[in-house]
Amino acid sequence: MEHRSLAQRLTARPELGPFVLLVVELAAFWAINHDFLSPQNISNTLAFTVELGLIALAMTLLMTSGEFDLSVGSVFGFSPVVMWTLFNGGFTSLEIAFVIALLLAALIGFANGWFVTQLRIPSFLVTLGMLLVARGTALFITDGFPQRTWNAGGQWLADVLVGDFFLGPFRIYMSLFWFIVAAVVLGYVLAKTRFGNWIQASGGNAGAARARGVNVSRAKVALFMLSSVIAALAGIISSIRTSAANPNSGTGYELEVIAMVVIGGTALTGGRGTIIGTILGIFILRVMRNGIVLIGVPGLAYNIFIGSIILGMMALHYGIERRQQAGG
Repeated sequence: MEHRSLAQRLTARPELGPFVLLVVELAAFWAINHDFLSPQNISNTLAFTVELGLIALAMTLLMTSGEFDLSVGSVFGFSPVVMWTLFNGGFTSLEIAFVIALLLAALIGFANGWFVTQLRIPSFLVTLGMLLVARGTALFITDGFPQRTWNAGGQWLADVLVGDFFLGPFRIYMSLFWFIVAAVVLGYVLAKTRFGNWIQASGGNAGAARARGVNVSRAKVALFMLSSVIAALAGIISSIRTSAANPNSGTGYELEVIAMVVIGGTALTGGRGTIIGTILGIFILRVMRNGIVLIGVPGLAYNIFIGSIILGMMALHYGIERRQQAGG
């Protein structure tokens, strides 16, 4: 009886489906091409994964609260453009330029949250408008041309955010460390703190949450700010790794990030979120992108696979929900 109860609990977990899918992906790609699990390929995959992954972690909390942010891709491109333009133009030091870029991202997040919570405009419309504002500003600042990342004096930021070292045969970047830190901290906040309870209550039933004393508006504004700041940090990390701050960087990332979160088991309608599931969703999509190239499938077919995964995982998650409701 206890064994059966344990099996029921496992199948009810939203992370089970993504975990099984990830294992199947890894096994399938390795069986077709053994280079898929080579140290070099694993190192390269991890380097690319953490940038989108950071944004997805923050988006998990925001979507759990019942909102989402379409402007993260534009903030990803806008923030490094601001930082490197200020620094390379001699307007300020690198440290101050870095802080200014993050503060501007926080301001963008605050504006998103204010429009959503105070004016009651749906987050889809608000963040779609902010997507255009941030992207347009980045293009205006640069005239559409990428900016170089650093001149003398900028190397310390690369060492802190993207510095690399070898762990056996694997090349590990500092950005992976920051991803792990963010996953642990945000996972703890969502699952173990009062603020995490506020987030889930806000997404589940905002009216009932307010009746119990939860400041729903303040929580959502804070989450929009977190989403923008993390997107800015991810964009700066990417600009250092690629040695260019491109105003068009991050185009389309917002939809891929939302897909990662939904595939992982976070409810699109709010009220339920899982950082562990999001981590699985992150690796499912990045492993898929890497794997189809290695096995010789044209990269243009990537969206076909991703769309199929989204539809399949959404069907699985909603099937589990209906079964739980019927059993309850």
